[in-house]
Amino acid sequence: MSAEPQTRVLPAEPTAIEAAAACLASGGLVAFPTETVYGLGADATHGEAVARLYAAKGRPTFNPLISHVPDFATARLLARFSADAERLAAAFWPGPLTLVLPRRADCPVSSLALAGLDTIALRIPAHPTATALLRAFGKPVVAPSANRSGHVSPTTAAHVLADLRGRIDLILDGGPSPVGVESTVVALIDEPTLLRPGGLARADIERVLGLPLASAPAQIDEEAPLAPGMLASHYAPKAKLRLNATAPQPGEALLAFGPAADFGGITFNLSPRGDLVEAAANLFTQLRELDAAGAAAVAVMPVPNDGLGEAINDRLARAAAPRP
Repeated sequence: MSAEPQTRVLPAEPTAIEAAAACLASGGLVAFPTETVYGLGADATHGEAVARLYAAKGRPTFNPLISHVPDFATARLLARFSADAERLAAAFWPGPLTLVLPRRADCPVSSLALAGLDTIALRIPAHPTATALLRAFGKPVVAPSANRSGHVSPTTAAHVLADLRGRIDLILDGGPSPVGVESTVVALIDEPTLLRPGGLARADIERVLGLPLASAPAQIDEEAPLAPGMLASHYAPKAKLRLNATAPQPGEALLAFGPAADFGGITFNLSPRGDLVEAAANLFTQLRELDAAGAAAVAVMPVPNDGLGEAINDRLARAAAPRP
């Protein structure tokens, strides 16, 4: 019988930060302090690492995640900044403000971290440990709060360990988070919109913009927000999906899971070895690839409903639902 995986807790010193960066580079999960709360970090460009992060949180819903970067120059490589976005970034970054922006076409952040959307949520944290880790790692890091889903957000390393012991690889202990609530989230897609109140006051943001922020709609689908706190939206392919199919019918492409016979048509496989983490990492990318391949109808093989399979099946059901 294998032993429970160990979670190391290290003081946030230079050697520990280097170890944490190496852990992220290997696809591991690292909790680290920011000025808001402790974040659970994974390589934002590594789909399977992101899938493991969802699983560690305990209630995977594949909501879009905030990508953390060390500086404005890096943020510009990932998203397109409007004049309003430039003003807010100049005024409040680094700090407890997340901006939801159109992603660049060559943005390397995984489709799973983006929930298959064309927007990206970005933040530059104002905490020396977070900055040092992001610089040492050299790539964007997704980092939702480092707690089990539904639990209180953690503001100390001890909080993280109580929730995630044995589920993550490493915790950097940088002392208590000074702000203690999550970042404020503002979307700059159409009109500037407050999606989630947080550590930066609405009035401060409106003063810089010179106009009031719109409020997010009251009806929010918690299972599929466009960004943290935003109205429901999800990626639906152009193709019509037929779920729980054992084999494709004439004219259908195949989205397989596990071993699948070669039927000679368009085929993508979420995970040939039947691994739900791999399947989650591939889900949104392969739905897009089916569109790019010209598939008009797709037979989708059954995916087990346990663990990450529940979230995969939720997203497949939404993608298959009738649309106007």
